[in-house]
Amino acid sequence: MTLSTGSLTAWEGRLAGASARLAAELPGEGPERQPVHTVYGGAQLFSPTTMKRLGELAIDFAGRWAPEPGDFESILGLDTGLADRVHGAVMSKLEREPVEDFRIDFEDGYGHRPDDEEDGHAVSAARDVAIALAEEALSPFVGIRVKSMSAELHRRALRTMDLFITTLVEEAGRVPDGFVVTLPKIQDLAQVEVTVEALTELESALGTSRIPLELMVETPQTVIDSDGSTGARKWVDAADGRVRGAHFGTYDYTASLNVTAAHQSMDHPACDFARHTLQVSLAGTGVWLSDGATNVMPVGDDPDVVRGAMRLHFDHIRHSLSHAYYQGWDLHPAQVVTRYAAVYSFFLEGLDAAGARLSNFVESAAKATLVGDVFDDAATGQGLLNYFLRAINCGAITEHEATTRTGLTVDELSTRSFLRILEGRRGT
Repeated sequence: MTLSTGSLTAWEGRLAGASARLAAELPGEGPERQPVHTVYGGAQLFSPTTMKRLGELAIDFAGRWAPEPGDFESILGLDTGLADRVHGAVMSKLEREPVEDFRIDFEDGYGHRPDDEEDGHAVSAARDVAIALAEEALSPFVGIRVKSMSAELHRRALRTMDLFITTLVEEAGRVPDGFVVTLPKIQDLAQVEVTVEALTELESALGTSRIPLELMVETPQTVIDSDGSTGARKWVDAADGRVRGAHFGTYDYTASLNVTAAHQSMDHPACDFARHTLQVSLAGTGVWLSDGATNVMPVGDDPDVVRGAMRLHFDHIRHSLSHAYYQGWDLHPAQVVTRYAAVYSFFLEGLDAAGARLSNFVESAAKATLVGDVFDDAATGQGLLNYFLRAINCGAITEHEATTRTGLTVDELSTRSFLRILEGRRGT
């Protein structure tokens, strides 16, 4: 052997350090539950019963347009057996927890109003959140979207944020778990920095916990900045660990690229480019990624129009899921029905095959395996595990179902790391 012992020892130390750094950045290390959607509504319309009312409207819509599993077959194209299970799961979800994340909107869904009117809505919405929190009527995740920090609107945005958070803490004694502030239309790093400084000052003055920030990706600068660097990573780093999510704004983004209205769509190639760039630039940060909204609503009395809009929304969500965007926006209670149908069907339809592949792969200690006509090597292990973690996260399956199908234990699933599972089984 020609390589010297001294070199081998030095290299071993360097590679061990690299392995430790990589282990600290393994996927799945963030909070376990990411909401599957964010429902937006104007601040002027919010009340303590908003979540309950949205659930009622979604159930009414399903009762009219998709009362039976067969309707999911004919409208959404699901197979019979899958449609039965998905339909039951969707109706149960609408009864139990129709909204996972709600954003009280002071921006596009609210518009420009006199200062005294927006002041009043900031205070009243905060009080209503406090009431809903006390009555356990709030969605698991909630927050506000303020106006942009542009030269023209930053004072209004900061005032609304101040009034809302101050009133909420005064009324409820705290901000709810899962609360977030959403910052739209970012064009410069200073806009993120000022928002962070304002939140820090509010937290200090009110004695409240750290409030996460959510960034809207709606401009070319938030994808690739003017200097050619990836914009989103700059904005996230500038927030000093405060960013919880990056939400893609389909229509603002495509409009900024001069895409005409007729071609502004969730599956436009420009949107796929932006999504993939965000994935690469934010990999390893723990920041949640969320896709945008379908702006064609399933409303009215024409069956062809309503069912066409349902299928379009369903297909857009499936497109997002296939690109590893597990969260998106919903703009209407009717869309909640197709949201859960798309998410549940995405994970349930491949459950048996994924379970067999992961179980066989773990049992073979990560040696390359062939299950049916699918070849798996070590690079696939984490992807298979991610499938089950995401299926549990969205409620498509339970932990018990995951352990039964994969042969993994709950403790092994909780590591969220395929390599750590193998290390544990090898006793290393």
